[in-house]
Amino acid sequence: MEPEARFIEVDHFGLACGGEHLSGDLFHSRSLEDGHRVVSVLADGLSSGVEAAVLASVTASMALEYVEWNIDTAKAAAILMDSLPVDPVRRISYSTFTIVDARRDGRTRVFEHGNPPFLLIRDGAILPLESTVLSQPRWGNRRLIVSEFQSRVGDRLVLCSDGVTQSGMGTPAHPLGWGEPQAAAFALDWLARDPDLSSRRLAELLVDQALGLDGGEAGDDITCGVIHLRRPRILHVLTGPPFDRARDRDFAALVEAPGARKVVCGGTTSNILARELNRDVEMDLSLHDRDVPAPSTMAGVELVTEGCLTLAKVGEYLEAGACPRRNAASRLVELLLESDVIHFQVGTAVNEAHQDPALPVELDIRRNVIKRIAALLETRHLKKTLLSYY
Repeated sequence: MEPEARFIEVDHFGLACGGEHLSGDLFHSRSLEDGHRVVSVLADGLSSGVEAAVLASVTASMALEYVEWNIDTAKAAAILMDSLPVDPVRRISYSTFTIVDARRDGRTRVFEHGNPPFLLIRDGAILPLESTVLSQPRWGNRRLIVSEFQSRVGDRLVLCSDGVTQSGMGTPAHPLGWGEPQAAAFALDWLARDPDLSSRRLAELLVDQALGLDGGEAGDDITCGVIHLRRPRILHVLTGPPFDRARDRDFAALVEAPGARKVVCGGTTSNILARELNRDVEMDLSLHDRDVPAPSTMAGVELVTEGCLTLAKVGEYLEAGACPRRNAASRLVELLLESDVIHFQVGTAVNEAHQDPALPVELDIRRNVIKRIAALLETRHLKKTLLSYY
């Protein structure tokens, strides 16, 4: 399979230690070489709180900047080992880290220092790997573990902070913590049930389970990141009526294009599609919510929503990094994050109601809302987005 037919999906989920506003864990990723290479860093600052957050942020930022400056990842990891301050009592780094340098052609390198070992999941099992342990006299008893391998389509790499593996520590069921084998078995069980599980969802499940083992309040910062090499999942989002009504039929035909899931946003838009395709639109009250209009259903379409209000709420949820309510907007966020390539098909006819300055500010011009969503998907979730106008 050609690298162009592959996509590196990467996402994460995390919670701060109970009583802290900032997490001492940080997961950052950067897409390079037009998406053919993705570098991800999970840094875990010593302890928790503000100081840990700063140390983790500095560690992750340094690693990504070194790679951006075309410094070899192995050399960048060694520089980090030299740069990290060491706790004078415990003789451990003030921040541990895992760096993954993944390419679409499968070439993968992982550099680990102090974090729980990463998992490589292939064909429903944990694949054992040979690693090289690097040491230097100036590092004391600290070590850098390097793994190099060829990933296959379908492989997942799971990275966790020790807030996952040590969750539940001191409880009768897990006196020494959840542990790496149990966390791995949990991930495998979920993937057996749902092989198409998104990276974001798998990370959420692991973190939620760790939180539950901690009794509902995190005993440490808890973070999980997942990297998945897969065939790209494509989503088409159709929103807004075309500028020229003569193009309604062509616009509606996009719903019938093969190879992608479809979402329709906007009452006028869905009415055009229903008319041109002779399909029914029916209200779905299962996601009724006071903040967001209820969605609808249409044959051949994954989700039908109201227009600008719902899209504005999607942008708000993506900006916040969380969906506090279950509604049409949160379902659309799920579909966006489950996909790799999102093609926004935007009609440009002006809805005069959205130009009324007396209306709430979230009723923005449709194109600007879409651009905001696309930017958030690209910068925070490394999705590929495309915009076409009608």
